[in-house]
Amino acid sequence: MVSNVQPLIKSPLRAVAVVFLVWALIYLPSLGSIATKGEEGRRILPAIRMLETGNYIVPQVGSYPYYRKPPLVNWIVAGSFKVFGVRNEWTARLPSALAVLAVSIAFVTVARAGLGPKGSMIAALIWMTNIGMIEKGRLIEIEALYVSLCGLAIIFWLSFWFQKKSPWLIWLPASVFLGLGLLAKGPAHLVFFYGVVLAVLWHAKDWRLLIHPAHFAALAIMLGIAAAWAIPFVHSTTAQVAMDKWSAQYTGRLKGVDFKFFSWIQNIPRGLVYFLPWLLLFPFACFSKFPDESQRRLARALCWGIAVPFATINLVPGAVARYSMPTIVPASWLLAMICADNALEWPRAWTRNDWDWTKIVAIFVGLGLVIGAIGYPLTGVILKNRQQVKKAAAKINSLVPANETLYAVNPDNQPVFFYLNEPVKYVSYVKNLPTNTRYFIVQAQNEAEATAAQKFAPRRPYPLARIHTHGQRELILFRVGQ
Repeated sequence: MVSNVQPLIKSPLRAVAVVFLVWALIYLPSLGSIATKGEEGRRILPAIRMLETGNYIVPQVGSYPYYRKPPLVNWIVAGSFKVFGVRNEWTARLPSALAVLAVSIAFVTVARAGLGPKGSMIAALIWMTNIGMIEKGRLIEIEALYVSLCGLAIIFWLSFWFQKKSPWLIWLPASVFLGLGLLAKGPAHLVFFYGVVLAVLWHAKDWRLLIHPAHFAALAIMLGIAAAWAIPFVHSTTAQVAMDKWSAQYTGRLKGVDFKFFSWIQNIPRGLVYFLPWLLLFPFACFSKFPDESQRRLARALCWGIAVPFATINLVPGAVARYSMPTIVPASWLLAMICADNALEWPRAWTRNDWDWTKIVAIFVGLGLVIGAIGYPLTGVILKNRQQVKKAAAKINSLVPANETLYAVNPDNQPVFFYLNEPVKYVSYVKNLPTNTRYFIVQAQNEAEATAAQKFAPRRPYPLARIHTHGQRELILFRVGQ
């Protein structure tokens, strides 16, 4: 397959066209066919509140400020809703898929000088067809965005360093992506970026680049991008509360709050699974087959730059496997180098003709195409009548008359609210409900308070329906009447 597309990748424009076609076949089919799940509610609901309230500084879930993560992903989802004029799963998830595309295009354009036309195309294909990115790139979760931003920073830095460009060009473009990464998920991606940078400079014995003024300027740009939001955020809310929440996020991970040994010990195996099927080629890598010493040094550096951050993050007591996903970009670069220079050594029992690397790459890419173009549409058809969140929303919509205001009391980030008919208004407590309320929803733990509420007298609230949304979560719909 790779040899057959060789004429197509001689031109950067044609290479971009090939990448776009492969991306579209994997990431766009049935992108909006499966109901929102997992953490998607935390990314979508604050975006909707931003559009409703006009407050883009302090994210909100329902009536409560959301302090756990910076707002970049919420801004992007809100922007997608605004641009397309439609709020659905497709417009919510498209930004994740576009982030994957951006890295793919960077591989075949920016990284072309370092990897060559063939290597850059292989790197883009590896990036688009591993299990981790196919999964996260089709969900509106933080991983696709923040892994892509970290990946873009690594690609720009590595590419310009390889070409021996000016230190200003090496550091400054990468700093923009690192700054945006701070707005996506905080500083975690810096571990992976500097893991690669330090390993490369160590093997190249080029430590002076770290103390060049361009590096300090890059740090200032990175922090400035984050400060452009953080400063107005602190002035818009209680600074101490925000600081406590942010610090708890990171110290809690380090201290292992809610530590579960059985889950923790699986982090490294699960992290490796994200890079399947391409992970299967690494045991056959043979760096001595690289044509020159500089490539061998870079390959060894990338190995260290991948392995050390990967192990470090996964061994943190409160970590989960997906936190190590930024290693996918340097792993894609390294494996592309290996394939492009045929630096693979098969066991003697295998013949070269039977295990030609181009055939294996074609099989792996074909597997990714099957998963995206066939697997997800088929899954959407199978799950069409089994999507509990949509069923729960449909039940609520059928019980609340059209144009009747539905109040949600402390609803948390439940995705069901994405599917409810407008208007929906949020309050923090039952006592905050207006006296003219007719329909409201509470979580199960607030049922007793809602039932005993006297503020609507002579009317009284009574349960109209119990709705199971997802997992063990339950909402109770109340109607206030005689």
